[in-house]
Amino acid sequence: MTYFAQALELAERGRGKVEDHPLVGAVVVRDGEIVGEGWYEYANVEHAEAIALAEAGERARGATLYVTLEPCNHQGRTPPCSLAVIESGIAHVVIGARDPNPKAAGGIETLLDAGVTVELLDDRRALVQNEAWRTWQALGRPFVTYKVAVSLDGRVVVPGRRWVSGEESRRRVHELRAASDAVAVGMGTVRADNPRLDARDVGATKQPRRLAFGHGRADHLEVRSGPVDEELRALAAEGVQSLLLEGGPTLATSLLHAGLVDKLLLFIAPVISGAGPRWTGDVRLALEHVTATTIGEDVLIEAYPVADVHRDRP
Repeated sequence: MTYFAQALELAERGRGKVEDHPLVGAVVVRDGEIVGEGWYEYANVEHAEAIALAEAGERARGATLYVTLEPCNHQGRTPPCSLAVIESGIAHVVIGARDPNPKAAGGIETLLDAGVTVELLDDRRALVQNEAWRTWQALGRPFVTYKVAVSLDGRVVVPGRRWVSGEESRRRVHELRAASDAVAVGMGTVRADNPRLDARDVGATKQPRRLAFGHGRADHLEVRSGPVDEELRALAAEGVQSLLLEGGPTLATSLLHAGLVDKLLLFIAPVISGAGPRWTGDVRLALEHVTATTIGEDVLIEAYPVADVHRDRP
């Protein structure tokens, strides 16, 4: 494992424990040996870099720091990490990605001004690790993932079957819900299925907010009746960083046309339906970073709509 990969792995230890902050991991290396490690958890206050530097102590002088996110450059609950790095005597810093938060950004420039050499990787793994937080910071709305189960001919129903996808795929969906701040459908799905949208049988430590976009009643769900783009901004202001969209083709098509879907998850079942609505309407979309994974009898296609050049997206 590379030193930067170790920093990414350390950052993951904070998942679910960082509140409205990003995941960050840090590794201090001197003479080919790891002499300090750290990761961020909100309750522990100290940032990943400060923890790794404290563990390294005097061995940090002349060493290399690997950190998954640009060291912060502002005074918050702790002093700026950029200054801590400079004061430690670190000679070289390898950074996974820039910080999109304007209040905290600028650490790279501060390090360079102090004579510390900096290598910015712009590493996709680092970008994806904080993809929801980055979108929330940069665009002022949640990171939206559209999940749908489809047949081989792109239908969202299969006559004679309750579920399109298999049991393993359905379990993965509950894991996705447990990892999301909110889950949403449209009113068409509410009227057709009356879904619960909770995370079940996966050891969820918290439940996501459960939403319905549109007008009408929803017994178990919070109804958001305004324009979806405005509702997304309102949800972001309420702290919602990630939203899992499980709506039907109408809502999905609307959000895809508006450029409000950041990630697609298609659970493709080995069956040809031959009837029923397709998973999306008239949408032409370029995709990138496409992967395929076998889940039970299904195939999960994960892809990202090609980002607009003006957006700060992973």
